[in-house]
Amino acid sequence: MPMYQPSGRRRDGGVMYDVGGDGGHVLDLETAVKDGILGGGGGVVCGSGVTEKLDLKKMIEDLDSIDVPSVFICPISLEPMQDPVTICTGQTYERSNIVKWFSMGHFTCPTTMQELWDDSITPNKTLYQLIYSWFSQKYLVMKKRSEDVQGRALEVLETLKKVKGQARIQALKELRQVVSIHASAKKTVADNGGIGLISSLLGPFTSHAVGSEVIGILVNLSLDSESKSNLMQPAKISLMVDMLNEGSIETKINCTKLIEILMEGRDFESEIVPSLSLLVGLLRLVKDKRHQNGILAGLALLKTICLHEPVRNSVVSIGAVPQLVELLPNLNPACLELALYILEVLSTLPQGRLALKDCPNMIPNVVKLLMRVSESCTQLALAILSAVCKLAPEECASLAVEAGLAAKLLLVIQSGCNPVLKQRAAELLKLCSLNYTATIFISKCKLTRTIQ
Repeated sequence: MPMYQPSGRRRDGGVMYDVGGDGGHVLDLETAVKDGILGGGGGVVCGSGVTEKLDLKKMIEDLDSIDVPSVFICPISLEPMQDPVTICTGQTYERSNIVKWFSMGHFTCPTTMQELWDDSITPNKTLYQLIYSWFSQKYLVMKKRSEDVQGRALEVLETLKKVKGQARIQALKELRQVVSIHASAKKTVADNGGIGLISSLLGPFTSHAVGSEVIGILVNLSLDSESKSNLMQPAKISLMVDMLNEGSIETKINCTKLIEILMEGRDFESEIVPSLSLLVGLLRLVKDKRHQNGILAGLALLKTICLHEPVRNSVVSIGAVPQLVELLPNLNPACLELALYILEVLSTLPQGRLALKDCPNMIPNVVKLLMRVSESCTQLALAILSAVCKLAPEECASLAVEAGLAAKLLLVIQSGCNPVLKQRAAELLKLCSLNYTATIFISKCKLTRTIQ
């Protein structure tokens, strides 16, 4: 929030604020109304016609994300004032903040650092009215907009029950836009059977135009177990997989996110075990370097799929290992950890270890990641290297040492990493040393190699 500017007190009860630093600017009630800072109201009209008083604290909390005029900000907390009081220097503060300042033994003005000649505090009623009226205006506008959004969401749901073709697509587009922005619209859709209605539009004969909009809506909603079970029907999953392979990048990402939502936290059933078509589509998405969001979504779903042991061999068989290895140098930390997790899981399979061993750049790419990103990434990288080096010690251990592994392992051992990680590093270091004489191996462990 913006910094508070010094204020002064006027005899006629107005408040003078040095807003621009070029002299005082009077913001009394009349001026505030004229300038649009202060409006009428300050309550909401109930059904009985009685105006209900709005709570300033609640309004401030609900309007937390908006820009507040600097004159309403307490210089101590930098938060909007709810009970502004003025001290003898003419500066205004939130009552609780200035009282706390005094209780700490300070007898100066926090803004000007002047010594105080009077410790009394005076309620700044004019400023309170300005603050209250400003927040009331904003709150009522927000409340009206929220009610309008909820009403529009209900209208669109009713429209979807009646229309088909292009009219249905347009209605879905509008609903997708509304639920992606407004939390109140999401709740309205969920509370009025909207999830079931929207989900029913997915099926074997659904066009991709309709399917894309439906999935774009569903990824923005909180799905209960019944809704998830309904969406896990083979025909619906098959449509999502088709759109993952053939849709726009936005549709691909939404399909990926929705499938992950459906698969998380439940046991895989035989009819919904991921197909090769899904795995191929995910790898295409992950390889598209133009779209970082797509890479992250694809890797997240691939990780979830790899938690299901019977599918892991299929992931290896479509060539996922070499493709992920080649991606490692260009991934951001979040994506990198997901990719390493997947490779570590696949390294527990005989086929996975062979695929890793056969990747020309696997060892140098993974060695470079040790002690560079996070302890979690280092742990995953060590597990992958250990699996491959144990598979072919003479060939892979030598390649790893030449890539600088020995020096990196010494850094792990000497670092503040957890004991299990250090033990694994020590075991791998011992394995790597078997192909060398003591003198040669010691030369390979120079820390200058790591710095390079």
